[in-house]
Amino acid sequence: MKSPVTRCFNGPACLLWAALTSASCGALAQFGGGGGEAGGDLTKFPKELKNLPALHLAHPARAEMLAVDRAGSRVVVVGDHGTVLLSDDDGKSWRQARDVPTRVMLTSVSFAGDKLGWAAGHWGVILHTEDGGETWKLQRSDTSVDQPLFSVYFSDASNGIAAGLWSLALRTTDGGATWTQVKMPTLSAKETAGPNLYQIFRGKGAVLYAAAEQGLVYRSSDGGATWTLIKTGNKGSFWAGLTLPDDSVLVAGLNGKIWRSKDDGKTWNEVTSGVSASITDLALASDGSVIGVGLEGAVVTSKDGTTFTASPRPDRAALTAVLPDGQHPPLLFSKEGVVAAN
Repeated sequence: MKSPVTRCFNGPACLLWAALTSASCGALAQFGGGGGEAGGDLTKFPKELKNLPALHLAHPARAEMLAVDRAGSRVVVVGDHGTVLLSDDDGKSWRQARDVPTRVMLTSVSFAGDKLGWAAGHWGVILHTEDGGETWKLQRSDTSVDQPLFSVYFSDASNGIAAGLWSLALRTTDGGATWTQVKMPTLSAKETAGPNLYQIFRGKGAVLYAAAEQGLVYRSSDGGATWTLIKTGNKGSFWAGLTLPDDSVLVAGLNGKIWRSKDDGKTWNEVTSGVSASITDLALASDGSVIGVGLEGAVVTSKDGTTFTASPRPDRAALTAVLPDGQHPPLLFSKEGVVAAN
């Protein structure tokens, strides 16, 4: 088996993140701000990151954004160089968070209610906010190795999971005051590092799922304390997942593949997406419909999670995240920032 570093640099698991960040999974691009400010000594970056706050950008809505969630009625988006964007008018206008204590790439964000939220990213960073995203504090980082966290999910104000490169999985039961590493199952006893974990998402009750590389899905029935590994039959990485109102599970990722399970992950079947570009995010609208977005302007929609319609954007934007918005068109985000509606 290839070493973790070789697998990260050369395998399909890193294609998405390399495409979006112009960097490998194990290396962070030069620190600085979107909109022209750049530079810095990469050898000094790990040592200095705890003391480098996010830059306040002239055009924050143009920063590369990777994940979105709602804090009550507020929309919170996170991305490159510690950028956190806030909107209180459903995406009509955006402003940058006042205080973010890191300049690393943030890859995921999760809120439990309208005030308490968490964001995760490179160098194992986990941030916490108690005021709906206006200000953030550093809860965790690990500068000994750039083992990025690709996903963070909180089911309530106390219980959360963060996961990322080489099956790194962290669990908290006290709102992130302390984090404990969770041992994840591996494909073989010889593995020194497990498959990359790309997105944690909820199932029914205390069930959680993790979309992972190599067509794998992880399932926990106890809120993330223990996990089982599931082989879906797909060969490519899954970067996103969600649970439908009928408790069916969808996962999607490399080459536009979408797979579905109707029996709690026991068996899986491929669903035709209509696109060949990689799908980076899936979201559930209030009416139970599904929207997925991805690279090369990929947009797919479904009323039932079984039959999808593809409506790729002509601008072929590298879409990274989507947030359905009730009566309005969904909010889209990309490598180039907030995406204007067609």
